[in-house]
Amino acid sequence: MPAKSAAQQKAAGAALSAKRGETPKSKLKGASKSMAASMTETQLEELAATKRKDKPEHVQD
Repeated sequence: MPAKSAAQQKAAGAALSAKRGETPKSKLKGASKSMAASMTETQLEELAATKRKDKPEHVQD
């Protein structure tokens, strides 16, 4: 599933970094913290790999 916004893509990248041990989990905030806890590494890779071009910064649901 591709990211719907640039913010979602960035949060997934931060969560993926923490899940791999490259960044301390204590540095995560908000969406990236919950993503790291609830998603698998494969799911995070999929979201983080989404291109940001033509994506809005935030999406209202």
